[in-house]
Parts: sequence; structure tokens; C-alpha cells
Amino acid sequence: MVTKKASRRSKKGSPSKPKAKPINKATYLEWYESMLLQRRFEERAGMLYGQQKIRGFCHLYIGQEAVSAGMVSGLNPEDKIMTAYRDHGLALARGVSPKACMAEMYGKSTGCSKGKGGSMHFFSKEHNFVGGHGIVGAQIPMGAGLAFAEKYNNTKNVSVCLFGDGAARQGSLHETFNMAMTWKLPVVFVCENNHYAMGTSVERTSNVKDIYTLAEAYDMPGEAVDGMKCEDVHNAISKAAEYARQGNGPTLIEIKTYRFKGHSMSDPQKYRTKEEVAEYKQQDPIEQVKATITKKKYAPKKWFDEMETKTKAIVDECVTFAESSPFPENSELFEDVYIQADYPYLKD
Repeated sequence: MVTKKASRRSKKGSPSKPKAKPINKATYLEWYESMLLQRRFEERAGMLYGQQKIRGFCHLYIGQEAVSAGMVSGLNPEDKIMTAYRDHGLALARGVSPKACMAEMYGKSTGCSKGKGGSMHFFSKEHNFVGGHGIVGAQIPMGAGLAFAEKYNNTKNVSVCLFGDGAARQGSLHETFNMAMTWKLPVVFVCENNHYAMGTSVERTSNVKDIYTLAEAYDMPGEAVDGMKCEDVHNAISKAAEYARQGNGPTLIEIKTYRFKGHSMSDPQKYRTKEEVAEYKQQDPIEQVKATITKKKYAPKKWFDEMETKTKAIVDECVTFAESSPFPENSELFEDVYIQADYPYLKD
């Protein structure tokens, strides 16, 4: 059961009630296509990891696709998105090239981070996707920093900063919440609560089981939404973004979701039962959107088959592109380190 608290307070008075972006036929079709690409991309990535073609860390988003799809549809293209290391789905939903994403996982120079970041550090300035960050909770103050820049430049853009339930225990979260509320920064804090952090349930790590209530200490609006439903995510993100654009400051949204795979590819998953995973798979966000499209007759069965064929071809092309791409030159070790071109302490 997802409890909700959707108050939108402001010490300046009662702000106008924000409205969510409308959801229509095109939205559902876009959601399905986006989530299907995310799922098939990561299923292939998991296989390639097992074949040791992808190395290092690899955290799959499978099961959480409603969060990325619903979030992107609820935002403007100019809004910034910053997240932690489970970043493949969000990058793909945001429009980052699947080829560049797969090449990055291979560590190739054609990757979205030039092959230097790998799975955990996708990045695209063009799509306002500001990473993938590997240090737990480090992106929380940086996400607020992005919002500060937007406010300083009076852009009316919003920064969305995502973190997991494990990162909600980091001290920097509280410092950031306090400053963001004091300065009324246009940031939406999103906790993707998939219940287990690396492998320890929320119930075992804190007396505060409903993470959205942490906002109360800072007079920040907070709410919890069902992260297995694109509609709920879209509406919550869209309203929170509009609230921030009005100059009212941040919102904390706890999106209660579930990852079908382990924390990472090396996770034996002994902390949860097969029955629990099977129960959540009955709420598969892709199947829920497919059922709605079918019920509303937005597309015939043939369309779903075409999407499968199209998506498989895209993923096949990604793998071919990644495998045929070159690794970065050794000289790349000295590039993209300092923004100052003539930094005096950098030697060849």
C-alpha cells in the first residue's frame, strides 16, 4: 500500500495548485516504446556481462522502467536529470543514443562518456542528463547545485535529483534539504525506493520507513507514489516540477518501486524470497501499459509485434556498434580532467 502526503506548503502563502501535464494516446505509446527499449537493452547487457564483454560494475534497472518513462514525460527537455549508478534506463528514456550507451558499457571511445565512465557514469549534455554517479548520495548536493544555477540564471528550468533508499541515510541529504528550502531552489528530490538498498531492507536501517516524511523537518512538500505505474510517476513529477517553476522550492517524492534483478550483477539476492519477486513481477510496468493500450484500443496487436522487432534490431545494432568501435587512446587519460586548458600541473 502506497501512502500519500501531497501537501504543497510555502511560507510565502498558498501557491497556486500545480497541474500535471495531460496524458493521452501518444503518451502511452511513447511509454511502451521507451520501456521496451530499456528492458531489451538491459537484458542484452546482462548477457554480455556474463560473457565478460562488459566489465566492471553493472546495475540493471529492470522492473523500474515506469519511473524513467513517467519522469521524462512529466518534464521539459531543458530540465536537468541527475541520478546514481543505476542509470541506463533513465539515459535511454531521456533520449541518449542506445549505441552510445552500449559503447560506453564496453568502454569504447564512441560511448556517451567517451568510454571513461562505463555503466555507472552515463552522461549527455545534449539531453540534459547529468550522470550517473558512483558515490552513494554524492549526487544529492550536486543536484541542488544544478538547481541553484538554474535559479541564478533565471531559466525556469528544474533539476531532478534521484537517489536510492540507501542514500537517504547520508548526512549530506539533510544539509542539502535545508539549503534548498532556505533558498527555494527549483529542484525535485526523488527517492527511488526499491526497498533493499544494496541488500538490506529499509525496515532494518531506519525507524523512518516512509522516506517522504523526511521532508517534514524542512517544511518541504513530500509524497509517496506507486513506482510501478507510469501515470502516478508522471503526475507526481509533473506537478512537483511546475511547483518548483512557480518559485516555491523543492519537493521530495518517494517513488516506491522494485528491481526484478539483484543490486548488481554479482548480487546472489539471498535477502528476499522468490515468491516476493514473483509477486512484484505481476505488477510489471510494461505489461500494465500494454494492457491499457489494448483496453483503450490505442494500437492493434500487430503494433506490439512490430515494436518487439524494431527494438530487437536497435539492440542488435547497439552491440555491433560497440564491438566494432575502438577503445580510447592512451592520451585520453589526460583529457577532460581540468576545464582550464593550460592547467600548469598537468604534464604529458
